[in-house]
Amino acid sequence: MNDADDMPEVRPDTAPRAVLTDFGGVLTTSVLDSFRSYSARLSDDPLLIERLFREDAESSALLVEHECGRMSEAEFERGIAGRLREKGVEAEPEGLVAAIGAGMRPDETMLAALRELRAHGVPVAIVSNALGDDCYQGYDLDALADTVVISSEIGSRKPGRRIYRTACDRLGVEPTACVMIDDLEHNLRGASRLGIRGLHHLDSIETTRALGELFDIGPQHAGPGAPTPT
Repeated sequence: MNDADDMPEVRPDTAPRAVLTDFGGVLTTSVLDSFRSYSARLSDDPLLIERLFREDAESSALLVEHECGRMSEAEFERGIAGRLREKGVEAEPEGLVAAIGAGMRPDETMLAALRELRAHGVPVAIVSNALGDDCYQGYDLDALADTVVISSEIGSRKPGRRIYRTACDRLGVEPTACVMIDDLEHNLRGASRLGIRGLHHLDSIETTRALGELFDIGPQHAGPGAPTPT
């Protein structure tokens, strides 16, 4: 059975009771901004890395293998450096992953939102595609969430269904009673195939307001203009 795209979307049939959240780009500042900053330093194309992962089949395959834990960071770095070389750009393989993600910082607003959700009894799972061995360094993930599901640890990545199902099972909550926060819409589409509501993260304040409305947590989070869960 294909894990990603052959299953139609299932509509949620109950009020949300739990939250699944991405890590990079939700609990941190923008992943794409970090990619673009590195690309601009490396070449005259700020979309270089973004386009490589999205449009170059060999680079995409390397990313899948690495995120699923089947390829080491060092092997992935050598592979991506090779693909960059094919594009006429020289990059030192060692430390490449760290350099790509160097622009990411903690998003304190979203970290505080997770703490508030849990303080109100809302179960939270972090669901993340791992990039590099040290991408979570400096974060106590176990203190931030009730469970943490990392792609490289279970051999499955977003937007495949298995990683979302694992998170729901660990929380003991049906997918149709969960909300998934992610900055990438294709990851939300993957979650929707299990009936998980999607909350597209574009702005921390607006996402926090939407969560407040969904879980009825304090008037300070409610307000017009919050993103509408899909």
